[in-house]
Amino acid sequence: MPVAIQENEKYTYKEYSQWPDDERWELVDGVPYAMAAPSRLHQDVVFELAGQVRNSLLGSDCKGYVSPFDVRLANGDEADDQVDTVVQPDLLVVCDQSKLDDKGCRGAPDWVVEVISPSTALVDLNLKRDLYQKHGVQEYWIVHPSDRWVMVYLLGETGSYGIPETFGMDEPMVVQHMSGVSIDWAFLAE
Repeated sequence: MPVAIQENEKYTYKEYSQWPDDERWELVDGVPYAMAAPSRLHQDVVFELAGQVRNSLLGSDCKGYVSPFDVRLANGDEADDQVDTVVQPDLLVVCDQSKLDDKGCRGAPDWVVEVISPSTALVDLNLKRDLYQKHGVQEYWIVHPSDRWVMVYLLGETGSYGIPETFGMDEPMVVQHMSGVSIDWAFLAE
């Protein structure tokens, strides 16, 4: 039976987990956000990044995942059914295995990458940045492949991101919170 999802209603993970698998949504503070179908360039970038990250993580305690993969961000110790924030980052790495379960991840990943899509740019640049900061994501990358830049937010000792650094894609970039992980952007020149 189809589910009528109202963008002006509030939901929890309990309702979210019953929504159709052929529709992609995220919840932020109970508000549903429809996810657009990604472009070919977006998918090329995510696929390549995932391969590079997978190779870098071999032999480590960290695990990498790509969307669709639910990250439940609880506000406290509420039961999963009551969690009102569920996101699906394009790429994420989790080093604390206790956060992983059959549903995905409960708690902040160590590193999150969002590849900019025109329809989700403001969500990635503002709403998700604030959300990831609030929940303690150590490093957040916003990747803009067509304009060839990456914005990097690092969580400081104060628990805030502060001013981001922006990098071009002319040379490899190191993930600062993860030893031995770097991204070579040469594939975008092909």
